[in-house]
Amino acid sequence: MSAPPAPIGYLDLLARPRRPATLRERYGETPLQFGELWLPAGPGPHPLAIVIHGGCWLAELPGLEMMDYLAADLRDHGVAVWNIEYRRIGHEGGGYPGAFLDVAHAVDHVRTLAAPHGLDLSRVVLTGHSAGGHLAIWALARHRLPPASPLHMPDPLKARGAVPLAGIIDLAAYHAAGPDECGGPGTIDALVGAGTRADVYGDTSPPRLLPLGAPQVVVSGALDHIVPSAFGEAYGQAASAAGDRVKILDFPGAGHFELIDPTSAAWPLIRAELLALLG
Repeated sequence: MSAPPAPIGYLDLLARPRRPATLRERYGETPLQFGELWLPAGPGPHPLAIVIHGGCWLAELPGLEMMDYLAADLRDHGVAVWNIEYRRIGHEGGGYPGAFLDVAHAVDHVRTLAAPHGLDLSRVVLTGHSAGGHLAIWALARHRLPPASPLHMPDPLKARGAVPLAGIIDLAAYHAAGPDECGGPGTIDALVGAGTRADVYGDTSPPRLLPLGAPQVVVSGALDHIVPSAFGEAYGQAASAAGDRVKILDFPGAGHFELIDPTSAAWPLIRAELLALLG
């Protein structure tokens, strides 16, 4: 009997042809404050998935192009996609608070996109991969941010729920026990502004903001060595214990990047969860 195939890496995914988005639009003034909108055929109103790429929050790793494959698939299934870029560690203004503020502004920019592009703001979900999975849950939690936080904004866009894919959701836990593939504890320190304030996780790490008051589907791959599925399991249990409705999925045979690969065995089930949240 032959051995099962090894999990793919991000270079395997990026070696494949990518289809283009419908349009690119800015949500801010700096070069990285933009997103790409993928629109299904027809006038709408279209349900919308806000998609946030991963890459360890680091500037040197690929950006929103990593999510083009699942964006194209969701568009084929009648879902509009707003695939956002943001400043990362190593970019001017990245880290804290810039990365978080970029995501917040990009999410709220959907209100500007809705009328001209036929988006249904009553049917919005958040999803993201790896570091983007953390940011997707963080965006779902924005209404829980302390008013004194520099990240707090009035009236954040409301989503029906979130589907983090191999998300590094609990920053404190990943700092303490995560693998070194994302640069170790130093990456988390740079993201949260360690050394600049007393409580660096209070407005950056979703477990500190529970309950979020919206459904979450926490997705992991059993072969993932970058974000082992134990991290997703632990966050999902904590969110459930806090009163949120949470489903925890751990796909055998899937590594880190199968979760954003539309040709993988896991993807049709992930897509079904997104469609279910969209109603």
